[in-house]
Amino acid sequence: MSLNAILEPETSTVGLRPRADRDLDLLEALRLHEPTAAERLVTTYGERAYRLATSITGNEQDAEEVVQDAFWTVVRKIETFRGESAFGSWLYRIVANAAYQKLRGWRSRGRDLSLDEVLPSFDAHGRHVGPVADWSARVDDPSVQTELRMALTAAIDELHPVSRTMLVLRDVEGFSNSEIAEALGLSVTIVKVRVHRARLFLRKQLGDAMATLGDYQ
Repeated sequence: MSLNAILEPETSTVGLRPRADRDLDLLEALRLHEPTAAERLVTTYGERAYRLATSITGNEQDAEEVVQDAFWTVVRKIETFRGESAFGSWLYRIVANAAYQKLRGWRSRGRDLSLDEVLPSFDAHGRHVGPVADWSARVDDPSVQTELRMALTAAIDELHPVSRTMLVLRDVEGFSNSEIAEALGLSVTIVKVRVHRARLFLRKQLGDAMATLGDYQ
């Protein structure tokens, strides 16, 4: 995940949306259940689907299972695709949902970190109660890049499965709030709130890492 996506989240625009027309032949093959259709699906979308699943689950083996399950779902439910969005977007939402379900099942066996335990304090008007150090100018310093990325990875791993999934989809894959809401079966408002809170959490964790490194001026 880009550090700039956390520092300037509203300007993060990642993720290319495949155009529906480039998939017309693949769609026809899937709908006709042609013998090579599934293989063509994997060739076309397998690599990015795997990256997306890995980003959400943080585990290569889980990601492989997620992609297999998601692609099988696509093959079985191809008739439910109505062309209201690009085929690739529809597929990625299926992958994201499958990864989220996998992550949620794994996390349910342990304790999820409550964001309220680590988020900065705010008053009734949404302002920070305590002072908040501005370390954003130091983010490009090569001497701290490795430590910051390690801290970022660790912080993402601590997020609740819902927040982690939303953050990856929003700031890494470039999904819109409405696309995330559709993929996870949640409201757009919930998506906006959880993504915002997750960004605050990551920013606080990165700030703590900078404090430990003694990089505050």
